[in-house]
Amino acid sequence: QVQLVESGGGLVQAGGSLRLSCAASVASGRTFSSSAMGWFRQAPGKEREFVATISARGGTTYYADSVKGRFAISRDNAKNTVYLEMNSLKPEDTANYYCAARYASTSRRSEDYAYWGRGTQVTVSS
Repeated sequence: QVQLVESGGGLVQAGGSLRLSCAASVASGRTFSSSAMGWFRQAPGKEREFVATISARGGTTYYADSVKGRFAISRDNAKNTVYLEMNSLKPEDTANYYCAARYASTSRRSEDYAYWGRGTQVTVSS
């Protein structure tokens, strides 16, 4: 069992930056460093969409085209935490941001992730 708690969301002006964190609590028998992690987002009235994913050891990352070059995913396995650094934010980045975990390789598909946090709201004003 894995519990995920996101933090770091808030209100920011367009062009600004935010850093999201996702802290994982992992049940005995599992290790955070064995899990691929993903960030997804969902805006009101829209489907949940992929943002970024990172492999278990952090050596492989993938991004949605809409955030490539502006967002960076990273992880600290010693702290059981994954991060999403968001720069040059745009109003269209406004959404609830979720982190997710899976004990397998990276994936862009939300249905591949077994564990989810409750999300943190990011609002970008124009």
